[in-house]
Amino acid sequence: MQDDPKTLVSTDWLAAHLKDPDLRILDGSWYLPQAGRDPRAEYEDAHIPGARFFDIDDVADQRSELPHMVPPVEKFMSRMRAMGIGDGHQVVVYDGVGVNSAARVWWLFKLMGQPNVAVLDGGLPKWQAEGHPTEDMAPIVRDRHMTVRYQNALVRDVTQVSAASKLRDHEIIDARSAGRFRGEDPEPRDGLRGGHVPGSRNVPFPSLLNDNGTMKSPDECKAVFEAAGVDLSKPAITTCGSGVTAAILSLALERLGKSDHSLYDGSWSEWGAFATLPVATGDD
Repeated sequence: MQDDPKTLVSTDWLAAHLKDPDLRILDGSWYLPQAGRDPRAEYEDAHIPGARFFDIDDVADQRSELPHMVPPVEKFMSRMRAMGIGDGHQVVVYDGVGVNSAARVWWLFKLMGQPNVAVLDGGLPKWQAEGHPTEDMAPIVRDRHMTVRYQNALVRDVTQVSAASKLRDHEIIDARSAGRFRGEDPEPRDGLRGGHVPGSRNVPFPSLLNDNGTMKSPDECKAVFEAAGVDLSKPAITTCGSGVTAAILSLALERLGKSDHSLYDGSWSEWGAFATLPVATGDD
């Protein structure tokens, strides 16, 4: 793969840059409750040297009833300052799956106007499989100021997605499984209807990944989107269950050189909960 410090970097790249003074590494692991995994405990047991733990549920808008919604700018800035992450840093985010929740952290940094952030391709499993070091020590943190330039174009709310669904002037791309998209499989969260936003396309996020948890090449990802009927000439809105795996689609689109994409932050946790919003089922 081609290393790109603004999207995706290899384990070889990270190993070569591990001691760079302005490198900051984040463990952005997050799992659905059904997985039975504790990301913070796993981080404390073993993490890439120097990594800080990024809690997706904490660096979020706690005023919202929806899970891990985008935090207020001030909260993001204060949390990052406390973690010693700020202007001039190159950030690399990984997770305990491969390319999964790290993509959400990558997108959140992009939303806050931080361009120098990348996902570690293959994540912690690939890093460990290759014999690279881990540690269980907390890093020494020094405050660093961060300048935030919020990028409104990267996020969409329910009203904007509803308009896009009616006008069909965007491609709404759903990262959930085909069974959930069609409304055949139950949602992992209680109280949600089955189905999808009318007019959306289904690109289950695993279809963009290799068996070892790395992301497919840009050409392969492009073929996956096109096979799902996605018109890449249109602006894209990515969505999923709660705005986490949608960011994997966003990362893949960015790797294609497509910049006119945004993420529906509320995703199906919001859309599926409101009876007044229309729902499509099957492949329609």
